[in-house]
Amino acid sequence: MGRSAAFFDLDKTVIAKSSALAFGRPFYRDGLITRRDVVKSAYAQLMFRLGGTDEQTMARTRDYLAQLCKGWSVEQVGQIVTETLHELIHPYVYAEATALIAEHQAAGRDVVLVSASGEEMVRPIGELLGITDVIATRMEIVDGRYSGQVEFYAAGPAKVEGVNRLVAERGYDLSECYAYSDSSSDLPLLECVGHPSAVNPSRTLRRTAIERGWPILEFRHPIAIGRRLRTQPAVPITAAALSVGVGVVIGIAWYGRMRKARAATA
Repeated sequence: MGRSAAFFDLDKTVIAKSSALAFGRPFYRDGLITRRDVVKSAYAQLMFRLGGTDEQTMARTRDYLAQLCKGWSVEQVGQIVTETLHELIHPYVYAEATALIAEHQAAGRDVVLVSASGEEMVRPIGELLGITDVIATRMEIVDGRYSGQVEFYAAGPAKVEGVNRLVAERGYDLSECYAYSDSSSDLPLLECVGHPSAVNPSRTLRRTAIERGWPILEFRHPIAIGRRLRTQPAVPITAAALSVGVGVVIGIAWYGRMRKARAATA
């Protein structure tokens, strides 16, 4: 096993959408969720994206998801994911992310997907990317159905718990490890490694990255994985991965434009 690893958040970091919301349509079509559930899930995702992810909010989200899934057939969920994965996820993988993943793999590092989405969705997405290691939410299963209890909710500080389990198993040196995320809810994950990077960061995470001198990466080119494998990366990783200095300059310029825009509309 390698002495270091690269931990990638999934949504808006590796793929250009929410993995959980992406499967909302087939889940709705097959009668697993109602229209009201779709709206509530979208709202929860919006709050997550805006950084409203304190411990209480994450607990409510966890409990809501657990009850939403209660009674679902594990086999049916797996079948839906398998049948719709290429349509819903395949075209939305960032070319820059796949290039960066390949770069870490070529350097001998293990690559791990870390996501609050269910393992049933995250693991197949990982397989599309050539990644076998995932840290994801696990639901309790009883007699082939979800019981309504969560065994492990991979959000916020819990992601670090999952990382530490791998560290204990494989002997990673966290000071030599890398982590990538778009959300301030993943600050514990980013802070636990020696090489954190903010990818397409939320406003809060962008400010934190600027303050701490972390690299800020802008991924802008979703591309079908099949096409990515047949061609060179749409954007070379050396161009996509901003250095600390350039990231700070661009971050400050962006923040200044946002302040001017808000002042103009006030």
